Amino acid sequence: MSAGAPDVPPQVVDPRVMRDVLGHFVSGVTVVTAMGADGPAGFTCQSFSSLSLDPPLVAFAPSRTSTTWPRLREAGRFCVNVLAEDQHGLSGQFARSGTDKFAGVGWAPSPHGSPMLDGGVAWIDSELWAEYDGGDHTIVVARVLDLGADAARSPLLFHRGGYGLRAAG
Repeated sequence: MSAGAPDVPPQVVDPRVMRDVLGHFVSGVTVVTAMGADGPAGFTCQSFSSLSLDPPLVAFAPSRTSTTWPRLREAGRFCVNVLAEDQHGLSGQFARSGTDKFAGVGWAPSPHGSPMLDGGVAWIDSELWAEYDGGDHTIVVARVLDLGADAARSPLLFHRGGYGLRAAG
């Protein structure tokens, strides 16, 4: 708080209203993957962004209730897979808990050994740099080790609770 600012108690923000308002911000969809001791693991993550060019850093925020993030954290290295517009099925598959998320999914090892999903727009091989408290999420900062993209593919977008751009209304 800046000096001289009035001491005003924080307002309670309705989570449903917050989700609705922030849903107007279009985001891409990623699947973060790693090769763990018990095989490949991954989860869908919309809260991904570029953070720094020097050093090269990205950030994403898994839910604190995620059972997959601890497996990726333990691996130490992971691949952020930016999904293509025709991969909304993968987004749903990797968002579910308690299933074999890699069932029927084509992938190959990235240069640093994490699962790189077939058909994506881009991939970013990273290693854990830092973690921070983010309320009901953990803010993960990762150092980029290697990356690549397929310029011919278009990204999967998430907007107002669904895939693709939604008409205003």
